[in-house]
Amino acid sequence: MKLKQTAFTLIMTALLAMPSVIWANGEVVNVYSSRIEKLIKPAFDAFTQETGIKVEYLTAKEAELIERLTAEGKNTKADVLLTVDAGNLWLAKNKGLLQSIDSEVLSNQVPAHLRDPDGNWFGLTVRARTIVYSKDRVQPSELSTYAALGDSKWKGRLCLRTSKKVYNKSLVGTMIKSMGEDKAKAIVAGWMENEPSIEAKDSGVLKAIAAGKCDVGLVNTYYLGRELKKDPSFPVALFWANQEERGVHVNVSGGGVTQHAKHKENAIRLLEFLSSEKAQNLFADENMEYPVNPNVKPSPLIAEWWGNVFKQDPVNVASAGEYQAAAVKLMERAGYR
Repeated sequence: MKLKQTAFTLIMTALLAMPSVIWANGEVVNVYSSRIEKLIKPAFDAFTQETGIKVEYLTAKEAELIERLTAEGKNTKADVLLTVDAGNLWLAKNKGLLQSIDSEVLSNQVPAHLRDPDGNWFGLTVRARTIVYSKDRVQPSELSTYAALGDSKWKGRLCLRTSKKVYNKSLVGTMIKSMGEDKAKAIVAGWMENEPSIEAKDSGVLKAIAAGKCDVGLVNTYYLGRELKKDPSFPVALFWANQEERGVHVNVSGGGVTQHAKHKENAIRLLEFLSSEKAQNLFADENMEYPVNPNVKPSPLIAEWWGNVFKQDPVNVASAGEYQAAAVKLMERAGYR
């Protein structure tokens, strides 16, 4: 493992030490991305075609990129950080790795609750974490809210992903922000009273439901999209939680301009482009996420599965990071591992 990590570090160092490619007008923007190449390259290529600005990018896990940016400081070549989950974006901001930018384009194209209040980062795609259920053993009329998964009728029938995953930390963090610790803890404690099966991944939750190990669970919607894309008869369906209340929990993948960006204007142009009507589906569709720009409709396939509109929790997604530590402690106290 150590040899593998060392080799990876050497490769990243060598790549970043290479001189920028002269492209069209000689302009370049350097991106650190935790999103894999196939999810970002089509949008980067479109940006280059429109602007003549070459996008050079490095992909790695978000923790590695944040650690690298911290170590590089003023010497970094990165102009933009792209990552998933508002909790990670909040952490990057909190570590002083991003700078505030003033962009009327981004402010108009990214709703206020899906971006940093100080302009340090902006959501670029929307991902919802909601209820999924067995088509064979559950009726949609039996479902309603996150809290209702604590009803005794779901005892032994609930699957959850481990609390260690940032997606669940963010879900609980926004609950704390919206309703306070006592109510949030009561919800999580209710889940635990139903003795849920704890799975390592969202895909594991879906497969457990399909196999009859449990009947309901919580996942990010695109995980179900992947299964349905492979097998349209996959026996699990989606239910939008809390539609009669505050709305379903949403999170983002997003990006910000690094604190020591050498090509700041190009970095801003890239973020503006990624949030534009021209690029939103290129950036969102491959991973079956929703566009962040409210003027852009989701891809026909996503719209067919889940409809065009669902009520979102209006709480600013930055609270996912702000309350992450509190969420971890709350889940530990409730026995959610």
